[in-house]
Amino acid sequence: MRHPAVDHLLILQNRDTKRIQLESEIKSVPDAIRAIEEKVRLEKKSIEDARSELKELETKKKLVETEIGAMQDTLAKYKTQQSLVRKNDEYQALGQQIATAEAAIDALEEQELGVMFAIDEAKLRFAAAEQVLKDNIAGYESRIATLRESEKNLVGQLAVAQGEVGKARESLDALVLRLYDRIAVRTQPVIAAVRGGTCDGCHLKISGESEANARKGEMLATCDQCGRIIWWD
Repeated sequence: MRHPAVDHLLILQNRDTKRIQLESEIKSVPDAIRAIEEKVRLEKKSIEDARSELKELETKKKLVETEIGAMQDTLAKYKTQQSLVRKNDEYQALGQQIATAEAAIDALEEQELGVMFAIDEAKLRFAAAEQVLKDNIAGYESRIATLRESEKNLVGQLAVAQGEVGKARESLDALVLRLYDRIAVRTQPVIAAVRGGTCDGCHLKISGESEANARKGEMLATCDQCGRIIWWD
């Protein structure tokens, strides 16, 4: 026969198991949210990196344009000076400088063209990537909102579960609860059935004395292997 406290202990354990599960789920939510927030951060960083690449190319284009403008001013100055000189050697020297300036302008304009192509390609990549990344971010943020809502629901369920645990504990005397709580701190489940001379909690063979105590039900028996409260099934 069962010890009178066994049925109450099984009810308590069932409710405690639900409470522990809810506490575990609630505890896992912040970590899950942080993991998703990190993904959002990385997605946003990818957008910013793409935007920065585009800005750098545009800045480079402006610098090349400035250099072209400065070199064109220099070229105009050389041509003006050349039109004013009378000596052939000076004229030839300025002609050499004009040729050098024109070559530099050609090189800069070629460089400018390359930067312009790079900007066009970067704009296409950025537009395509930005939309994908924004869609990803929207999905992640929706998931975070769902987790936060779930957390609220779990907290409400936990409050109910804690109340149910409290009611179950009222049916047990202090000594039984002390034993239950002492075991619960180190292992779950706290109370296990004995079947075929084996504890369902640790799945080890129990002693004949422990099995006899569980069978008689005159006292709360415990497994001499794992220390759980045991009952004869």
